[in-house]
Amino acid sequence: MADIPGEQDLRAEDIDSVVKNYALEQFTGLQICTVVKTNSETNTYYQEKDSDIVKTITTGITDTSFGQRPEGAVFPHVTHSWTETNERVKMHGAVHTMSWQVWKLSAIDVKARMLERVARAIALSVDDAIYTELATTTNTAPAVQTWDNATESLQQPLKDILIARSALKLNNWTTTSNLKMIIHPTNFMELMNNPVIRNAGQFYTDGVTRNGVVGKIADFTIIESNAMTENQVLFCISQTAMSWYEAQPLKTHVKEEPGETITIKAYQMGVPVLINNNAAYKLTAA
Repeated sequence: MADIPGEQDLRAEDIDSVVKNYALEQFTGLQICTVVKTNSETNTYYQEKDSDIVKTITTGITDTSFGQRPEGAVFPHVTHSWTETNERVKMHGAVHTMSWQVWKLSAIDVKARMLERVARAIALSVDDAIYTELATTTNTAPAVQTWDNATESLQQPLKDILIARSALKLNNWTTTSNLKMIIHPTNFMELMNNPVIRNAGQFYTDGVTRNGVVGKIADFTIIESNAMTENQVLFCISQTAMSWYEAQPLKTHVKEEPGETITIKAYQMGVPVLINNNAAYKLTAA
């Protein structure tokens, strides 16, 4: 049962549950990552070259097909490549110390708000790290026109989104599922206000859930996040483009100094990595 002024303190396990529930509803970036557990400070992974294997042209032979092999002929040799990369895990943490009297005597919503704020601090920090890493993709292009162009007929956000989809497909990724588009709230407003989008229901469907998901367009699930940079839209294939190497999942710690203070601490340790560069796409100047 919830505490009221004058009753016993909220138990540490109650606080842990509240903070984690708040944070899990507010995390938007972890859903696009494959979570990989790790006990290492430095983690090694390999970025695979996206292009298809092609037959190597040798001197005097111009045929580039793998087919039409003469009987008994030696098969053509093929190669591929991976790039070794290392990342170090980082700690995301926040702590708040509240007067014991405030904890005991203030309205319950003050306590609840502080619990939410601690959770939000961690969620935003982790999301910011994930989207910053996702934005390092070199698969990028500027918008056809700014989405808030004063001449409404020049705004072409749908074309930008379809270009992003085709860019993923041209890099040999399946674009029929797990597509995500991450967008700043201002750019989401501009997208929804575009006449092509708002007047053509086949392009946009409502699908409001938690974790920032606000709908779907051209097979992309739209994630709205304050951690995003305005006028930059990120696209990816979730659980394929990104991994989150997690050394410590979200954890809380509560310490009470009776009659003095209550301290709430929350922390999470990990590092996001862009595993497949071309399974992501960055739209700039939107």
